Amino acid sequence: MNKPLILRTLGLILLCEAGSMLPSLGIALYLQETAYIAFSISIIVLALIGLPLSCTRLTSSDVGYREGFIIAAASWLLLALFGALPFMISGAIPGFIDALFETMSGFTTTGASVLKEIQILPKSILFWRSVTHWLGGMGVIVLTLALIPSLKIAGLKLFRAEVTGPAKSKVLPRVAQTSRELYKIYIIITVAEIVALKLAGLGWFDSLIHTFGTVATGGFSNYNTSVGAFNNPAVEYIIIFFMFICSINFALHFHTLQGNFRPLWKDTETKLYLAVTLTAWLLISINLITAMDYQIEMAIRQSAFQTVSILTTTGFATADYTLWPTFSQGMIFLLMFIGGCAGSTAGGIKNVRYLILVKSASRQISKLIHPKAVIPVRLGRDVIPDELVESVQSFFFLYFGLLLFCTLIITAMGIDLLSAISAVAACLGNIGPGFGIVGPASNFSAIPAAGKLLLTICMLVGRLEIYTILVFLSTRMWRS
Repeated sequence: MNKPLILRTLGLILLCEAGSMLPSLGIALYLQETAYIAFSISIIVLALIGLPLSCTRLTSSDVGYREGFIIAAASWLLLALFGALPFMISGAIPGFIDALFETMSGFTTTGASVLKEIQILPKSILFWRSVTHWLGGMGVIVLTLALIPSLKIAGLKLFRAEVTGPAKSKVLPRVAQTSRELYKIYIIITVAEIVALKLAGLGWFDSLIHTFGTVATGGFSNYNTSVGAFNNPAVEYIIIFFMFICSINFALHFHTLQGNFRPLWKDTETKLYLAVTLTAWLLISINLITAMDYQIEMAIRQSAFQTVSILTTTGFATADYTLWPTFSQGMIFLLMFIGGCAGSTAGGIKNVRYLILVKSASRQISKLIHPKAVIPVRLGRDVIPDELVESVQSFFFLYFGLLLFCTLIITAMGIDLLSAISAVAACLGNIGPGFGIVGPASNFSAIPAAGKLLLTICMLVGRLEIYTILVFLSTRMWRS
């Protein structure tokens, strides 16, 4: 195991986190908020730990997937632990478990919160809370690779350990180039939404906060009632659009910006994602109009917003969907188990895994009819390797096994079944709101401390898509 490389990379990531706190420190100083003390201490602590680690001398450039998995898992744990310092030191979230929950929710772009009164917090704290979203959306390791090309020796291993989806592909030959191009697109989309929201009537601060929550598909707002606080249809439509495009594979955005639209039109996963979105939107709209006498425009807008918000695992809210008809609630619940596209900022299981699973089941049926036939699993014209098919099948088993196991533990803490299963699903899928006591009009403060800790682990497992954490915890990983 190349321990010096692991330590050096973790040190650089901690320094990146320290640098990301500087804008929040600047806001605190400008607004004369006492939170500047919390950010100053946090930055100093990160620098004191990160600098020595980043100066670790490399004895070898040899690196394998073991180092990649360790760095990916350890970096996200450290980011959440140290990222919780401003919340704790400032007193915004005094409890360690609550602060860790909130920070992990930010970095993993889950959007679940323990805060009851968000609007009373200092703006610098709210800004840092949203910055964790933006950093976690595309991936902190991907950012590090983009900023520090010297890590190219381990780039591909790190890239594959963090980027979402069953298969990871580069858009350019070098990982550092790919990382930089992905972040360029990310920044372009971010700036575009900030300007759009400003033109729609929001202030600069509100535009920044909600843009960070949108492009990262995270869902943190600086208002207790989320996006519903604005009561602005233009703002809602803008956020719907950006939530949707940020849940499409960013490699396709790269090709589109290069003037090549063919990969986007031909992508099977994007087609399924669009079909699921439109179907759920239409069915919920009809249900709201017929069962609750909603006006057509309001039904279309609210159903579109909540459909896209849950499907993209963003978690913003403009309405309390737990008050909707049972059919609409059932649709929202099902969407929690789908997610966006691989290679996007969205969480969840991902549409491509369902495609592979359905194709695999279809192949199995065909082989029962024609036992000697050689039938590959295809997505479009691409043949999916059997190893990847097996990985997807195992992923479903592990995902729903963890869902049921963690739900059972949460119910043992006195939480009702609906709240428990939706809380675990919301955290494991990085969605945010659930049903019951963790619905869109509530938060996770009623969950016991042990339950919050378990849900914090679920967020990390969901963001790194199970395998990275399981490999990290394997005893075989640590045998040098």
